[in-house]
Amino acid sequence: MNTTIVRRQCAQLPELPVSPLLRKIYAHRNISRPDELDKTLARMPRPDLFKGMEAALDLLQDALEQQHKIVIVADFDADGATSCAVAIRGLQAMGAQQVDFVVPDRFKFGYGLTPEIVQVAAAKQPALLITVDNGISSLDGVAAARELGIKVLITDHHLPAAALPDATAIVNPNQPDCDFPSKNLAGVGVIFYVLTALRARLRGCGWFHDRPEPNLGQLLDLVAFGTVADVVALDQVNRILVEQGLKRVRAGKGCAGINALCEVARRNPASLVASDIAFALGPRLNAAGRLEDMSYGIRCLLCDDPRQARSMAWELDRLNHERRDIESEMLHHALDALDTKLSAAGALPFGLCLFDESWHQGVVGILASRIKERTHRPVIAFALESDTATRLKGSARS
Repeated sequence: MNTTIVRRQCAQLPELPVSPLLRKIYAHRNISRPDELDKTLARMPRPDLFKGMEAALDLLQDALEQQHKIVIVADFDADGATSCAVAIRGLQAMGAQQVDFVVPDRFKFGYGLTPEIVQVAAAKQPALLITVDNGISSLDGVAAARELGIKVLITDHHLPAAALPDATAIVNPNQPDCDFPSKNLAGVGVIFYVLTALRARLRGCGWFHDRPEPNLGQLLDLVAFGTVADVVALDQVNRILVEQGLKRVRAGKGCAGINALCEVARRNPASLVASDIAFALGPRLNAAGRLEDMSYGIRCLLCDDPRQARSMAWELDRLNHERRDIESEMLHHALDALDTKLSAAGALPFGLCLFDESWHQGVVGILASRIKERTHRPVIAFALESDTATRLKGSARS
């Protein structure tokens, strides 16, 4: 196997007095112009560049004016949890009085807007379902919702398949023919953009004449959290969102849930950096979705009472310790199996496929990542779907 090393040209930044080392760093981050170093909100691309945005705003404006019931359908990771919290806080701040959420139990329903989750959401009698950080592949789920007369707004960032679901509106920078320049937004960034566009629409039609106009910048702490935790590429748009969100937390303006997670993780909000989210706060929030139910993590982010948020954060911390113990045991078992294979074969294959009936399906994704880091091979790790199942669920990393 041949290895090719491609040398990048150093970024040309003639207007800035930067060192050769800094030029190389900028080149590796695809920064080539001085304006790409501007991390103010004024540099954000316009929301109307999103395909489907106008249709989404029509749906949301109608739901607000008619005070229809809205149910958010979230994903069970940190991006999904922060997206859900941003959607609920933002819609309520703009006057929505009936907003609820559902998040799939990964062990019962799996990922996304499945027909089964539609039935769970339908029990809340919504007129509108909004997916956050999922939905772009949910053809059957959207069809099930439409059969029940429920409108569906998909907000997602994942790559679509050849066919798109028949949703009432879709906002996703990665859908075909979308002109929004950043294809690296996390799910939380997409729903934040939808809310900023909705506020502008409502402002233009006089919605805020008799009610306060919300400062959506108050949601940037959650946007930064989800963006970092989802490990999306930090292009200029994501750098701006993360920078502005971290500034809010450092200034003491973070929500109670994030402050509580900082406390249990022994991180100082006044000096919080992205790596604190990636390696301390994010894993604690993700532990809820991996081992139990992410609705607990979402409620922590929605909580405004510091004492209650602290109690929830300590429970998330406990779950994270449990997750670490499970992960450590699974990793030890997997490495022993790989050592045995290496001794017998003399070399590892180009890809690895691992399974053990004792493994926890909520942790196989982390296991695959750990094995990939050690072996430098693509890895697929499987676990039983349940204790009595004959089907497997797996995660792949490459």
